[in-house]
Amino acid sequence: MRIKKFESPDSDIWNQFIDSGKNSTFLFHRNYVGYHADRYADFSLLIFDDKDHLVSVLPANITPDKVVISHQGLTYGGFVLRPDEKLISSISIVHSALKFFYENDIPTFNIKCLPSFYNPQYSEELEYILFLLGAELYRRDTSLVIDKRRDIGYSGNVRREANKAEKLSSKIVEEGDPDAFWNLLLIPNLRNKYGAAPVHSIEEIQLLKKRFPGNIRQFSVYLEGSIVAGTTLFVTPHVVHCQYISSNDEGRKSGCLNLLFRHLVEDIFPSYRFFDFGIVNENDGSEINTGMLFWKESFGARTQKQDFYRVRTASYTSLEKFLR
Repeated sequence: MRIKKFESPDSDIWNQFIDSGKNSTFLFHRNYVGYHADRYADFSLLIFDDKDHLVSVLPANITPDKVVISHQGLTYGGFVLRPDEKLISSISIVHSALKFFYENDIPTFNIKCLPSFYNPQYSEELEYILFLLGAELYRRDTSLVIDKRRDIGYSGNVRREANKAEKLSSKIVEEGDPDAFWNLLLIPNLRNKYGAAPVHSIEEIQLLKKRFPGNIRQFSVYLEGSIVAGTTLFVTPHVVHCQYISSNDEGRKSGCLNLLFRHLVEDIFPSYRFFDFGIVNENDGSEINTGMLFWKESFGARTQKQDFYRVRTASYTSLEKFLR
């Protein structure tokens, strides 16, 4: 295997690989990974086989204390593989990357696994390889996801509240610019409730929406001309992910928030298999926001996990017995 650190001229071959990868999403595209290049020191890799064919890419950054993370600025990460990649060749890919890190005096590699329901085909090689490496599971988040093929159905309260909002002549719109949602709902709510800010600034989400208009979509609900609820969605081929959800008191009391999500699940994205409401965790997965959990479960969403692992790069030698 040949390892190459990503450089700007590699963007085209990288993006072509992402478009065909069996476990990739638009978040791995260089136009997404690069939007916060000033915030993270990129340490992404391209991995080539002995015939110099590109077989994997790894979006990653490196911290000042020499920890490589895949990727600190992304929701999930990992080795993106070709559609026909098999287990032993996947082991060889991970072995080569870890050996490269070790030989470059990088002792630790942290990886945020891509939740399995995002994969368009079976692709859990990495989870098995992490087991072989003795990787440390240091965090586990829980996403609440509707599986349309096993639809549990909404609670009665969801339908009652949504029907109430319909009678109030509320208006659901898809917006080209998330500015109103960001500045009137999301930012004030996060600041007032948690003393926090969105991961993306309004300028960043506007830029990303321009770059990925089919993947990043904004839906808002208006009542008597004022925005009362909304969500920013990240849409991949068979998963709709709620990146941000927010409403004011009127949006909740009027039922407009429930109406919005009933409309999205039933009318806007009926053919998508998974509707991902996002995580309900706080403090790196160790606590559950029970109010958020109850609301998401009331739509029939159930728990899917996302795992975070810490790998000692010196452990690459434990894979060599599989490569003889």
